[in-house]
Amino acid sequence: MSKYFFTSESVTEGHPDKICDQISDAVLDEILRNDPNAHVACEVTATTGMIHVMGEISTECYVDIASVARNVLCDIGYNTADAGFNGNTCAVLTSIDMQSPDIAMGVNESLEMKNGGSDADDRIGAGDQGMMFGYACDETPELMPLAISLAHRLAKRLACVRKDGTIPYLLPDGKTQVTVEYDNGVPKRIDAVVVSTQHKKEASLEQIRADVLQHVIQPILPKEFLDENTKYYINPTGRFVVGGPVGDSGLTGRKIIVDTYGGMGRHGGGAFSGKDPTKVDRSAAYAARYVAKNIVAAGLAKRCEVQLAYAIGVAHPVSVLVDPFGTSPYTGEELAAAVRKVFDLRPAAIIRTLDLCRPIYRQLAAYGHMGREDLDVSWEKTDRVDALKKALNHSVE
Repeated sequence: MSKYFFTSESVTEGHPDKICDQISDAVLDEILRNDPNAHVACEVTATTGMIHVMGEISTECYVDIASVARNVLCDIGYNTADAGFNGNTCAVLTSIDMQSPDIAMGVNESLEMKNGGSDADDRIGAGDQGMMFGYACDETPELMPLAISLAHRLAKRLACVRKDGTIPYLLPDGKTQVTVEYDNGVPKRIDAVVVSTQHKKEASLEQIRADVLQHVIQPILPKEFLDENTKYYINPTGRFVVGGPVGDSGLTGRKIIVDTYGGMGRHGGGAFSGKDPTKVDRSAAYAARYVAKNIVAAGLAKRCEVQLAYAIGVAHPVSVLVDPFGTSPYTGEELAAAVRKVFDLRPAAIIRTLDLCRPIYRQLAAYGHMGREDLDVSWEKTDRVDALKKALNHSVE
């Protein structure tokens, strides 16, 4: 297609699903802070007046899960009657079991170790079967698709102007969406922008639309992508007073496209939040992004998608696929061979290389896990560029 439109959305930290993601990852962080080797799979649901934390956790430390949940809610801004949900007074239920011994048997000792292996990075088997995807492209400085990058920036800005009082009548729940027009695979203009924000009932629609345009949209969107035909939809229903868990139930892992590439690039289906890094749903997805970003940063492709696949209890990936979408002088097979030389994609090696046993996850649970150069995350580094070029006998400048 020479001309087409692509749309991505984001949500604010006060969206019901994102509340659950943040609580799940805050529980994980608190456990990792005290027990870096813990096995955690923490899920959260939210509804009117209630948070339910559940899952399988094996750890030697104690965490006050209810206090963690309440702190997250209050930090987001759910601590007043106006928001319709109050972290100080809501019910917090917990239902926690230990990790299944059948799963632990494969994670704690991989098939390779059982067959006589001695390599330290063979010790951990993948925590589940499945496939994980990573993606990168040259549309933005952080090598992310333009639409999701802008949608995240708008959502963050919406939360910022609420918290700093610039728009004092805003409430925590909100969503953003950006449609980009492409020509021959290159983003040319922004065609449409949607911002829906929860607000106090006394705010008028005219005031909301004027303030969001001035304080949220205009400071974020690049002027060179805007024109007289760009369309703006601000609270298009006309009213958004009831929001958060009162307006809609929330669930961990229900915003996996928001968490990754906004639909540009495929997704294996596994969510991230609340899972310790032995779960390849999380760690291998970060590794795949790390690989794809280094390929694009090295100038080996303009767009790149990486698929990794694992078998439960087995350390080595069962397949590594690289698709440069015809934007590379190398074939996918050549790029995949270079990736296997340069990157160790066993779970233990990924955890060690990307330093994933740190309590870094709650900060990722809103506004995307990928492209976060504002945070100290190792999968956004481009430190394998020269090694990839060398593996391909590509000239290193």
